[in-house]
Amino acid sequence: MTLDLLAAVLTSDFLGKPAWLWLVFVGIVGALLAFDLGILHKSDKAIGVSESLKLSAFYIAVAVLFGAWVWWSMGPTSGMQYFTGYALEKALSIDNVFVISIIFGYFAIPPKYQYRALLWGILAVLIMRGVMIAAGAALVQEYEWVLYIFGAFLVATGIKMLLMKEQEQDVSKNPVVKFLSKRMRITSELHGERFFVSQPDPATGKIVRFATPLFLALVMINIADLVFAVDSVPAIFAITTDTYIVYTANIMAILGLRALYFALAALVHRFEYLKYALAIVLVFIGAKIFWNQIVGKVDPAISLGVTLSIIAAGIVFSLWKTRGVQPSTHA
Repeated sequence: MTLDLLAAVLTSDFLGKPAWLWLVFVGIVGALLAFDLGILHKSDKAIGVSESLKLSAFYIAVAVLFGAWVWWSMGPTSGMQYFTGYALEKALSIDNVFVISIIFGYFAIPPKYQYRALLWGILAVLIMRGVMIAAGAALVQEYEWVLYIFGAFLVATGIKMLLMKEQEQDVSKNPVVKFLSKRMRITSELHGERFFVSQPDPATGKIVRFATPLFLALVMINIADLVFAVDSVPAIFAITTDTYIVYTANIMAILGLRALYFALAALVHRFEYLKYALAIVLVFIGAKIFWNQIVGKVDPAISLGVTLSIIAAGIVFSLWKTRGVQPSTHA
């Protein structure tokens, strides 16, 4: 009876897919995090560009293998939707890397502590993205016209990105930093990899808990991811409304972003013109929603081809235009 109950639970529907599919994916992510944090980076150390690229290649290989399994088990359409979403999320994350590097610079977080902070941040991202995607899926299922809002939002965001001038990010003026600084005890210096420490209160002498700058950096990184999710989640819903594909493509790209961060942070100045390609992709995907709803669905192969071609063109053009340009510091 117990086995029958377990089988019933594993095969029960959860957000449009059998529960065991979700458990398999959660297991893969958990194993990757445990391997990465518990074995590869058990001790804190700075990660060089070479190691960052190797680790990123490993994560990309895992994401591609998972996508191949999606293609084989769920069909070519689901496979192409997964790879389109993965490529889009990966490209959109480059701006996120720029913001993260500014945050680490502001709080003076040494490279050897950055990777651990990024990995712990993934745990919060798994939950935040899950909540946002589940809410989006529920809205689309109940009110299909919400897709028009997503489409209009993506078109407007893309046009804004095309017209917007580059702005300097000032972390000290961020309202969250101001709020936490006024309402939390925060140490003026780092305490290794620790997010909280116990030490005497300067006013009373009592031993109390203090947050460290590393904790504030972690909070700001997760808030930055939440802000970027406002663009990326509607964008991938424009590609597919399959919650499983949306979530897995998102998370696979984010896992790889953390690995690729140190290489991208050193090279982000070489992708100056990529934002224009991403803007065009957002306009294309937003317009595709209206086309799908009014005329008929665009072939997923065409959507994947156009998305990859625009992103590739943006990368090549950026690398060509910025050849010889030296990186600037944001610390």
